[in-house]
Amino acid sequence: MNQNSVEVLIIGGSYAGLSAGMALGRSLRNVLIIDSGKPCNRQTPQSHNFITHDGQTPEAIAAKARTQVLAYSTVQIIHDTAIRADRKAGRFEVTTASGSVVVAKKLLMATGITDLMLDIPGFAECWGISVLHCPYCHGYEVRNQKIGILGNGDNGYDLVKLLSNWSKQLVLFTNGNATLTPEQRQKLQQYQILVVETAIQEIIHTKGYLTEVTMANGKPYTLDAMFARVPFVQHTDLALQLGCAHTEAGHIVTDEFGRTTIPGVYAAGDSTTPMRSVAMAIAAGNKAGAVLNKEMIDETF
Repeated sequence: MNQNSVEVLIIGGSYAGLSAGMALGRSLRNVLIIDSGKPCNRQTPQSHNFITHDGQTPEAIAAKARTQVLAYSTVQIIHDTAIRADRKAGRFEVTTASGSVVVAKKLLMATGITDLMLDIPGFAECWGISVLHCPYCHGYEVRNQKIGILGNGDNGYDLVKLLSNWSKQLVLFTNGNATLTPEQRQKLQQYQILVVETAIQEIIHTKGYLTEVTMANGKPYTLDAMFARVPFVQHTDLALQLGCAHTEAGHIVTDEFGRTTIPGVYAAGDSTTPMRSVAMAIAAGNKAGAVLNKEMIDETF
């Protein structure tokens, strides 16, 4: 069994993990990043709302980041999957799918989340391409176009309200009986927003770009894009294995600096917040890396 010992182990080599890796590499820390290579935005054609990189592909941004992070000689990246984490004698021991064991003084979870696809034909194929989660990331590209919102109750209403900033051509698909309040229905009628309560049968698309939504009664609705908030699970249960607290929604609990409820364990990125974007993940990773380095200095000076 191969065993490696480092000062900081970062699990997850996407934007938060790479950003933390750079902060720690520049702090002369011995760092290992374990990355499974499955970022949640791997289907998304372009990343937006990130100055200096607006419109680039997510992979192009990540590839450039990897090159820059690996320029720091104390940082290494391996392609593997961490499957078990334990705390032993004040250190963390992480086992990977390949059978390697990494022992680290500190642990940073940058593992992200997994979006759970709805059981609607075409939904998964369009996710991140024309079925979208964030208007700040993608709303500008579909501004003033025909946009569907898949949601119900307060969640659906709030998403319609948000999207009204980008387009006035909105349709709310509740995918079954609506659970809107009378006041919400009145407000939607006031803004001439159609509410469709029939179940969705299929999302018609070409290579992930939707053209229409077909209902169970056969009626089609022509659309340019759709927004939806889907459930999620943590990409890994490693934080739970270590005893880190989670919010009711399922995010890892951290303070403003990325510290979890378990001493020595930090977390950053999508696994910790509903505010999901490349820019925010990078900022969170950078902050966590800097604070983590300061913690190690305080422990030894």
